[in-house]
Amino acid sequence: MSSDLSPIVTGPTATGDVAGTAAKETLEDYTLRFAPRSYRKWSSGVVAVSALGGIAYLADFSIGANIGISYGTTNALWGILVFAVVIFATGFPLAFYAARYNLDLDLITRGSGFGYYGSVVTNVVFATFTFIFFALEGSIMAQGLQLGLNIPLWLGYALSTLVIFPLVVYGMSLLSKLQLWTTPLWLVLMVLPFAYLLISHPESVSSFFAYRGQNGQGAPNLGSVMLAAGVCLSLIAQIAEQIDYLRFMPPKTPENSRRWWAATILAGPGWVIFGAAKQVVGLFLAVYIIANVADGATVANEPVHQFLEIYQDIMPPWAALTLAVILVVLSQVKINVTNAYSGSLAWTNSYTRVTKHYPGRLVFLGVNLLIALVLMEANMFEFLNTILGFYANCGMAWVVVVASDIAINKYLLKISPKKPEFRRGMLYAFNPVGFGSMLIAAGVSVVAFFGGLGSGIQPFSPLVAIGLGLVLPPIIALATKGKYYLRRTDDGIDLPMYDEHGNPSGHVLRCHVCRQEFERPDMVACGTHDAQVCSLCLSTDKVSDHVLPPLSG
Repeated sequence: MSSDLSPIVTGPTATGDVAGTAAKETLEDYTLRFAPRSYRKWSSGVVAVSALGGIAYLADFSIGANIGISYGTTNALWGILVFAVVIFATGFPLAFYAARYNLDLDLITRGSGFGYYGSVVTNVVFATFTFIFFALEGSIMAQGLQLGLNIPLWLGYALSTLVIFPLVVYGMSLLSKLQLWTTPLWLVLMVLPFAYLLISHPESVSSFFAYRGQNGQGAPNLGSVMLAAGVCLSLIAQIAEQIDYLRFMPPKTPENSRRWWAATILAGPGWVIFGAAKQVVGLFLAVYIIANVADGATVANEPVHQFLEIYQDIMPPWAALTLAVILVVLSQVKINVTNAYSGSLAWTNSYTRVTKHYPGRLVFLGVNLLIALVLMEANMFEFLNTILGFYANCGMAWVVVVASDIAINKYLLKISPKKPEFRRGMLYAFNPVGFGSMLIAAGVSVVAFFGGLGSGIQPFSPLVAIGLGLVLPPIIALATKGKYYLRRTDDGIDLPMYDEHGNPSGHVLRCHVCRQEFERPDMVACGTHDAQVCSLCLSTDKVSDHVLPPLSG
């Protein structure tokens, strides 16, 4: 699907590095800006299925198996429940905001307590999430290629990385088709072994609930529950990847309101329902393999072996191996196109704001894939629990702080401006409400994670991140009286920002810098000319020639 916009570039511009790349907005997929309604031609259902297709990853199976093996079934299940509740509660306000105002999480974060430059730190956190999980998923894919085709792991890592690049070049246009076409087959291949065990081996259910972990200490324990939840909560930044799809939701109207809400909830915070289910299934399959397969404990946490062992009970070995490899490759392609796409957006956002130079999304697509490949070659799979447990503290601090600002500061206390703002010149560089809250919450919880606050607190570092991330934004907002949210309240354009239903306006204006037409929410009056300028040209304005001055008083 292509954009309806007709870019016109008539010559050199004041921001010379923008003209060439900005003229290819369909290719760039509105990387750094509001997603206009002229580009958002997908239905609510298509957007939701595309977003949910991105959670086809098999890492959940491995995470579920790992925490179950470490802490036993009972503690793992309670940990998964804690994870699901936290993810849904924090993801709801973010998903609503993204779908309603058609912004990615970086643009939302800017106006939700972090400031124009303050949200760069959250982009780095999110980009880290994407390459960690790309590496994890790529490792699982390489295991499948080794098992099925005898491809060495080092070469499998490279192949699982290189195959993703061409699939991500065209952004949402291609990703929506890929996710829609592959989801039915993926569902059948994933559900089949679990259903087979339930029907043919009902005794596996009682064995599953009785499993006490590798140390035989699986009795209910709050510390173990929180350690298990901490590993699962490393997935909290997945909501940002869901939002990279949700920003393309159609305008919400009285006619489509029910479908719009269903799609937003299901594809937004609702992703955790499917994620938690996969973690439980992964643990279930691992327990079965440990109990029934010779040397099963050595491969029980590897999804490719989980599915292969069950498939072999159902069909000939050659068919079982073929299906297991197909499932692994299909799953990893579905999620890693999303990891690569979202990571390229995050890196590009940060680089453009800091350097005021826009290199294009594809440059950082390559950067993200290269970092992930290095992690795979370093065998990060062996240190999965530690890596994810550490990362969870940073990811939780970010997401909970933004959710707190939206839910509490915007809607309850009404200190933070209710409508989003992301444009340069309209925001302060840094806002202590979100930026400060995240640094404190992440810093203290990481110290707790490594035992700096005592062994008694160590298992509860996720609660430290969640608690501080929740309460600090309203405390700091009240203390500062919300004065650091908006540098300006007037963008200098005498046209309404929203339509009669509260959706971002579709009114089109021309940017006098890049000579292209963009919709009203992406535009600001120019600081030195009687004209308008788009948000990307503002981002790349190295001399602040077009940036509006702060309002006096």
